[in-house]
Amino acid sequence: MQLKPKSFKCMKLWISIFILPLLIFNEFVFSQATEKRIKIDGVSSVIGDYVILDSDIDKMMIEIESQGVSTKSITRCELLGKLMEDKLYAHHAIQDSIEVSDQEVYDYVDQSISYFIEQLGSIEKVLEFYKKSTEISFRQELFEINKTQRLSSLMQTSIVDDVEITPEEVRQFFESIPKIDLPVFGTELEISQIVIQPKVSEQEEKRIINQLLSFKSDVEERGLSFSSKAILYSQDPGSRSNGGKYTLNRKRPRMVKDFRDVAFALQEGEISEPFKTDFGWHILVVDKIRGQEIDIRHILLTPKIDVSDLDNARATIDTLRTRINDGEITFEAAAYQFSSEKETRLNGGALINPATGDKRFELTKMDPLLYNQVRELKDNQISAPFLEEDRSGLKKYKILKVTNRFNEHKAEYSKDYTKIKELALKEKQVSKIKKWMNEKIESTYININSDYKNCNFKNKWVNK
Repeated sequence: MQLKPKSFKCMKLWISIFILPLLIFNEFVFSQATEKRIKIDGVSSVIGDYVILDSDIDKMMIEIESQGVSTKSITRCELLGKLMEDKLYAHHAIQDSIEVSDQEVYDYVDQSISYFIEQLGSIEKVLEFYKKSTEISFRQELFEINKTQRLSSLMQTSIVDDVEITPEEVRQFFESIPKIDLPVFGTELEISQIVIQPKVSEQEEKRIINQLLSFKSDVEERGLSFSSKAILYSQDPGSRSNGGKYTLNRKRPRMVKDFRDVAFALQEGEISEPFKTDFGWHILVVDKIRGQEIDIRHILLTPKIDVSDLDNARATIDTLRTRINDGEITFEAAAYQFSSEKETRLNGGALINPATGDKRFELTKMDPLLYNQVRELKDNQISAPFLEEDRSGLKKYKILKVTNRFNEHKAEYSKDYTKIKELALKEKQVSKIKKWMNEKIESTYININSDYKNCNFKNKWVNK
């Protein structure tokens, strides 16, 4: 499960990325005589039905500085260009009938306000921090921002969603790179693990299932909010604060297989029966189905473990480690026979990198927790057993092994095919977005304040 940053500094960064650019309003004046739009003082540009104000650029600049980032090399032209891109995406999302439900956006606003209050202490302090006079106006502005951002995101996804890459295109891409410019890939490791989860008593398992069934009944029969239940009771820290929500895509697997299988088998509005994954017990509901993508909400409950069961799990993994070191059984066979984790057990305990889909983990990009566990291991050495407790409270014992090591090297076609394919696909996606952008700029009403017409924009917003 994905974790959400809780520090105030992370909260501010999250605000700057997802809540800003910043508190805009649509304000057009029409001349009845000429039926033409008249530019209002302070308007930097108009993109379709959207207006970008000078103050939006000012606030974006201030927000960047508040993160401790120097703005000396950042120009107002660059910020305006980014804002115009976002508005162009959102404008055409509406034209293409891409829908974002108002209720979904209002839920985001409610969760955002709750998060701000949690960090700052009160709604009054939140309004003071953002220099807003009333909560109603602040909520409305947040609504407009969130809706625009969501439309922009969905539009970008739809543009590249059907982009695929063939092996021949990958080969041509690689061969087109001059040898001197070939990318350098850092040291990578292949890692395997054996996981032993403490046994959960039948009584505890039954308690959790009954609690999830009561949540399901409250929603289906009493009309209570699934989102509120998730906020109050879910033990998944990555989604609890936003009502248990995740977006899943069939083409880009996320979550463990058992979770995905249940999610994609449901209809809109349908709530699952309680089901088990390596993280605990869940129920989930499908909010929205959009082709290959679905919005779901879930509630996770993790079982309470008796101390004696935890001791038994430690004894089991100690014995397995001894047997492996004595040559009585291989690590791969032990993982297949005894590991509690379904996702890795069937392939001999080999971990899959969620960012790339293959078995390699680049040291410089490795999750810090995993890095700390393997950095001292030599090849084929088995770590000492250690207890891992995730933020949901689930406890399990693990041992790890570095099964393969690839030292830093220049890209090689056969050895690094997966990474080269990823680079080739990204280039193809960027090319399609650029083509889409150029076409839409030509066909969209765009008006830029004369103060910005000499900007060296990345896109051809102005014909010179």
